Amino acid sequence: MPEIKRTQLAAEHERLGGKMVEFGGWWMPVRFAGIVNEHLAVRSSAGLFDVSHMGEILVTGPDALRFTNKLVTNNVERLEPDQAQYTCMCYPTGGIVDDLLVYRLEDGYLLVVNAANIEKDHAWILKNAEGDIQIRNESADYIQVALQGPRAAEILAPLTDARLETIGFYHYALGTVVGMPAIVSRTGYTGEDGFEIYMKGGESEASKLWRAIMERGAAFGLVPVGLGARDTLRLEMGYMLYGNDITQDTTPLEAGLGWVTKLKKGPFIGRDVLLEQKERGLQRSLIAFAVEGRSSPRHGYPLLFNGVPRGEVTSGGFSPSLERGIGMGYLSAEAQAVEGQLAVDVRGKPISASRVSLPFYKQGSHL
Repeated sequence: MPEIKRTQLAAEHERLGGKMVEFGGWWMPVRFAGIVNEHLAVRSSAGLFDVSHMGEILVTGPDALRFTNKLVTNNVERLEPDQAQYTCMCYPTGGIVDDLLVYRLEDGYLLVVNAANIEKDHAWILKNAEGDIQIRNESADYIQVALQGPRAAEILAPLTDARLETIGFYHYALGTVVGMPAIVSRTGYTGEDGFEIYMKGGESEASKLWRAIMERGAAFGLVPVGLGARDTLRLEMGYMLYGNDITQDTTPLEAGLGWVTKLKKGPFIGRDVLLEQKERGLQRSLIAFAVEGRSSPRHGYPLLFNGVPRGEVTSGGFSPSLERGIGMGYLSAEAQAVEGQLAVDVRGKPISASRVSLPFYKQGSHL
């Protein structure tokens, strides 16, 4: 069995009494005070997340732009030097290797990938490398925390020399946080305002950063947040989870990610299949739904249309903000083309459901 990896903040989570679990090969907190409490704190005030398990892969060199643009579905040429971009990497089949962020740096591009996919993504990037480029997996060097919630800017402002008010959504600034060099970005995974802090260092630097933010945020209701609330928050926004909503067997078009799939930009890996799929029409697509009552749809539950299985739930659960069950799943195009009754098979019992538009939660502070 491979050794379970620890982030630079694992000792801090244990000190705070976090419930630790193995997640994608990492020893991570699933909760601290409780998933619902942490979820609602992020919606009303702020929460601090350890996301140091995420991967950071740097692409530099004269051909870095051309190569990165061929690697991903979005148009990297549109990035300004202080911008980031959400995108996907695809296989030649159109299936998704991973969803990721691309940051344009002064000397290249920083690809921030999912923790469980770091080695796979790095190998895929190396396999497709071409031109005068350098590729470095710097994941082990980075500390990354996310401060999310409507009071995030108030909490962070005195701790950094970055001018937070000038950082737009999907932009970043270089500066210091608690005196240490950092990238401060504003992307988010919760629907709330917030910032991601990237810096290089070990346990000492990570602890200094974490404790300074927690101490500053105490008066604002800041709480540490585990993986459980991170998942319920992202689900309420309808954000994709790799391995559930998107996989090597789903395409960006099926997943509703056409907005980050720029078919007109020129060649990229998987483009030919995606063009064909768009012209032919989708055989299935991801939908969002809410269920009646307080049932919790879960990953893998069948989606029924007029009583017949026509898809399955990819992500689902009980929404703390909306106090009802919500979920996403793939439903056949045939079922979507006609009127009928949608339901979720919850342990053998059909529970009526209705399609809704995303995001489920529409009062996020960044919207």
